[in-house]
Amino acid sequence: MANIDLLPPGAAPDWTIPQDWGSYTAQEHAVWDRLFARQAAMLPARVVPAFMEGLDVLRMSKPGIPDFDELNERLHRATGWQVVAVPGLVPDEMFFEHLANRRFVAGRFIRAPEQLDYLQEPDIFHDVFGHVPLLVHPVFADYMQAYGEGGLRAAKLGMIEALARLYWYTVEFGLIRDGGDLKLYGAGIVSSYGESLFALDDPSPHRIGFDLERVMRSQYRIDDYQQNYFVIESFEDLLRQTRDADLGPIYERLRSHEPIEVGALLPTDRVLHAGTQYYARSGAGA
Repeated sequence: MANIDLLPPGAAPDWTIPQDWGSYTAQEHAVWDRLFARQAAMLPARVVPAFMEGLDVLRMSKPGIPDFDELNERLHRATGWQVVAVPGLVPDEMFFEHLANRRFVAGRFIRAPEQLDYLQEPDIFHDVFGHVPLLVHPVFADYMQAYGEGGLRAAKLGMIEALARLYWYTVEFGLIRDGGDLKLYGAGIVSSYGESLFALDDPSPHRIGFDLERVMRSQYRIDDYQQNYFVIESFEDLLRQTRDADLGPIYERLRSHEPIEVGALLPTDRVLHAGTQYYARSGAGA
């Protein structure tokens, strides 16, 4: 999501562009294959089982970067979603509009070989590998649509920032309880080799039980691993809390409260793991 006003050249009014799958180079396909193989090998014991079940939707008949035409046939049959290519970040309200209509926007470019481990701007690997497998899961697919619908309402109320925090700490960097274990589901984690290890294993970050209002007040950082991860109980519970909640009173309270600083713990938090915060304080990621 981003505050952008100028429509890029060649983009349709809804900011979509052709994927132009045939223009990808052999090197770009090789980068996808290398990233896919690495993440698919290390995630099974770490990621929520629904992600691995959905990963098969990305195993295309052609090697390399998925062709959206083929991908969308599979995805639409499963949950009615489709992936549309965009030139980069899109305006907030357009982003919400696409989600509300079961369209997931994905950048068409892929990172360079020297950027395998970190890229601040989301590329097609992050957008497609990270997000699409869970769009096969009916409940998570409904959550994403409900989020888009909620975003359109939030835009009219001037509360997009609060909704952005919810997206960040669930869709991008969420953890989920799986029996007695914690598992990954956020796309920003599962598409990153380093953060797939850090989010579950490192003693540095806090791991906190999900609370909707708390999350919507919580600031985040976009330039490094997270200092807080929020843990949901299930996708069903996440959908129930966000779709059924009356957000009006929450928005009013948010207007009168300062945002919560990155890395902070509150007395009311349900703390599953109080992190050392060593990674952030030492500047290890700088």
